[in-house]
Amino acid sequence: MRVLLTDGSGLTSRQVAGRLHELGHSVGVLSSSRLAITRWTNAVHAWHPVPPFASDPQRWWQSARQVLESQRYDVLLPTQEQVLAVARAETAGDLPAPVATAVPSFEALCRVQDKLSAARTLADLGLPQPPYAVLESGAAASSWTRFPCYLKLPIGTASRGVRRVEDRRELVTAIEDPVLAASLRDGPGLLVQEAVGGPLAMVQAVADHGRLVAFHANLREAEGPGGGASHKRSVRLPDVMRHVESLVGALDWHGAISADVVVSPEGGARFIDINPRLVEPGNAVRSGVDLVAAMLAGALGEHIERLDVGDEGVRTHQLLLAVLGAAEGPEPRRHAWTEVVDASRHRGRYRDSVEELTPPSHDPLAVVPVVAALGLTMLRPTRAGALVRSSTTAYATTADAWAALRG
Repeated sequence: MRVLLTDGSGLTSRQVAGRLHELGHSVGVLSSSRLAITRWTNAVHAWHPVPPFASDPQRWWQSARQVLESQRYDVLLPTQEQVLAVARAETAGDLPAPVATAVPSFEALCRVQDKLSAARTLADLGLPQPPYAVLESGAAASSWTRFPCYLKLPIGTASRGVRRVEDRRELVTAIEDPVLAASLRDGPGLLVQEAVGGPLAMVQAVADHGRLVAFHANLREAEGPGGGASHKRSVRLPDVMRHVESLVGALDWHGAISADVVVSPEGGARFIDINPRLVEPGNAVRSGVDLVAAMLAGALGEHIERLDVGDEGVRTHQLLLAVLGAAEGPEPRRHAWTEVVDASRHRGRYRDSVEELTPPSHDPLAVVPVVAALGLTMLRPTRAGALVRSSTTAYATTADAWAALRG
């Protein structure tokens, strides 16, 4: 099977490409960056340059469509924010035959894509989330009394557009930020959400036209840059699985969906973010839940038997994120080198943990991004974070791009 991924820069794309290669498929990627992480793996057989998605999603889709037609791919799998353009094209009948894909309807996607719509959808379905309000003016912020809290732009990727606020003084200062103030002034507003304590669980699922067929959850045991997880541990969250089942059923969802959930010891699990795509499925695969295979089967219209929830306690890591995370902290050179040594010796947080992003044993090219990140950290630690920002910029949706797609 010839499978084309919509993005080549993100960690999810790298993991999906690796899994598809293991399953025996030929993988191509679309990317606007020549230094995309999927360039450094033998799992990808073809790389197709396209314009940046964020600046002009319609132009991106026209380029993607030309690749699909000229290269004769069988399946198009969205692995990042480009799912928005693919869903719109599929709903409009603009997906070239006989290419298959697995995306929700554009109407369903609109109900969860931006943070304001997602919060309202969760509220309509009675699903748990922290107390929130939609601020439509600076004056409305004066009525908010729950601190600490998070201010969130409607559209944001990889923790961009999210700001933690400790008290009213910080809230007043925050809404004067030019970007936040513009969202208040010109619409559609800001989401303010009470901060709740507890570990963060990354939840992923695949649905077949409203029927939940695969589910996985893992805890973020160590944080990398941009809110990512450098270390994860699989868990079973049956209550959250039932909530996700209600969500995909109500939206008649088809394809992948993921969520960030805070598992509060007092209040139980609460949804704080929803994404209409997979997010780093490596831990799920090693726990026994093959989300990638389920998504591919859904694209091909095959009947999918419901998968088991997988094993608990499976630990995985992404050394690249650990190194880049160390570059942003104190004593970056020493801590980055410590991460590499600990990983090579399988000690500390790396004991009984498996690399999910760049396994060098059967993919020698995979170590290149780690070596590059380590070298940059040793030479100029402040520049290491640019690697994360550049990869996110390649696929992140902007408010203008989302408005253009909806229009």
